[in-house]
Amino acid sequence: MAQPPSAGAGTGTAAAERPSLTLRRHYRATADKVWRAWTDPQALKHWFGPDEIVAVPIAEIDLRVGGRFRVAMLAADGETHDVSGIYLEVEPQRKLVFSWAWRSTPERESRVTVRIEPDDQGCELVLLHEQFFDEAAREGHTHGWSGALAKLGKWL
Repeated sequence: MAQPPSAGAGTGTAAAERPSLTLRRHYRATADKVWRAWTDPQALKHWFGPDEIVAVPIAEIDLRVGGRFRVAMLAADGETHDVSGIYLEVEPQRKLVFSWAWRSTPERESRVTVRIEPDDQGCELVLLHEQFFDEAAREGHTHGWSGALAKLGKWL
């Protein structure tokens, strides 16, 4: 499989030498609309997850520092993928930072930062997912986030 645009491993910090990924996408949409896509449970249900996700039956968001989120995705093969975390930073229309842990592997917590940077033609979304357990986890999430961000672009 070809590497998606703007994907790559980050260098991390000395304290965290674990794999990471950064994805950048430009959307012809306002920062407000992109923010709503990430923070409104009903909006999230329309685009979250890669192509093999056929439905998002659960999207729960308590949008505040210390608040929790949970998303359950139903795959075409009938398997449910359940992820949750805690919001660590919330800057409306600009930045979200949250922990990320799959229900099946809660000990493998990682961290996601979503930045929304407005420009004259819409905005750029920069997604940084760091502190992966291993390279295989990074590769799987690169696939998942790439598909989700493509679906987000169609939804916007």
